[in-house]
Amino acid sequence: MSAAPLRSPTLRPHRMKKEESFLGKLGGTLARKKKAKEVSDLQEEGKNAINAPMSPSTVDIHPEDTLLEENEERTMIDPNSKEDPKFKELIKVLIDWINDVLVEERIIVKQLEEDLYDGQVLQKLLEKLADRKLNVAEVTQSEIGQKQKLQTVLEAVHDLLRPHGWTIKWNVDSIHGKNLISILHLLVALAMHFRAPIRLPEHVSVQVVVVRKREGLLQTTHVSEELTTTTECSDFKFFSPKPERDAFDTLFDHAPDKLSVVKKSLITFVNKHLNKLNLEVTELETQFADGVYLVLLMGLLEDYFVPLHNFYLTPESFDQKVHNVSFAFELMQDGGLKKPKARPEDVVNLDLKSTLRVLYNLFTKYKNVE
Repeated sequence: MSAAPLRSPTLRPHRMKKEESFLGKLGGTLARKKKAKEVSDLQEEGKNAINAPMSPSTVDIHPEDTLLEENEERTMIDPNSKEDPKFKELIKVLIDWINDVLVEERIIVKQLEEDLYDGQVLQKLLEKLADRKLNVAEVTQSEIGQKQKLQTVLEAVHDLLRPHGWTIKWNVDSIHGKNLISILHLLVALAMHFRAPIRLPEHVSVQVVVVRKREGLLQTTHVSEELTTTTECSDFKFFSPKPERDAFDTLFDHAPDKLSVVKKSLITFVNKHLNKLNLEVTELETQFADGVYLVLLMGLLEDYFVPLHNFYLTPESFDQKVHNVSFAFELMQDGGLKKPKARPEDVVNLDLKSTLRVLYNLFTKYKNVE
């Protein structure tokens, strides 16, 4: 009987290598499945917490939102709120406003969380609105650099808003963490402070899910977050109530053809006095926007010299212009006039109706002054 043929020894190592490769792949697959199962378990734990009897609505939670340290908390918008037409409209109005302001910068915002979190767009927006340059790096890729830029931008925002009584509902971490609620609070505040020519939807509220970790367990609560109240009063609860309609509202709404006659009369009136300083006005809405002519005009009408250190003769920033107009308003009140209905920011932002109201009050009191 012939002996069985010997197997080639060169094949055995190759087979072993193939087996090892198979086992390695199997081990890797099992490890990935185990890791995926851990993430899935964490996600399921978060979902179970969200779906507790106290909060019946279903909320999709990302796995990273359930990986919390003890006493740490995360917030997210209830998906049902995201589908609210008013909420969608608020986002659209704000995005369109930002893109309109930054059109010359060739910046196009499509999604607030993704486009604003690093501070680049917020920097450009604030610089444009406030007419000032921030001392920050133009482009920052690192997380540390982005947060440093955000810190500078938000400090500048806070300096503008706090004197007017705004409650700050955002910080560096929430903006950089792409927290949409914080970003919306910030944008709404900026839009109203700078008197943006937009109409925000009224009474926009969202349901926010707050997830906290206590003693190793996730606890959830639902809270209602108010983003806007009523825009009939442009400044909401922080400023004065809705002003009554006056002759200028009627003029703009029903008799725009007579507007040029009113403007011509007011231009004649102001130039009668400003010509004494070799100054002349041709455009009411633009030439009074920095407050300089208003201050000088008050000095001429009341026959006194206004010390130059009391106002900015060549204002450059939005704040400096607001200071000038506010100072002019103080001089008007000192002269016996009532406090103007318009806000200084209205005049600075080239709001013609506000400027006409201010000048008409002066015309009424001083029309016979030579």
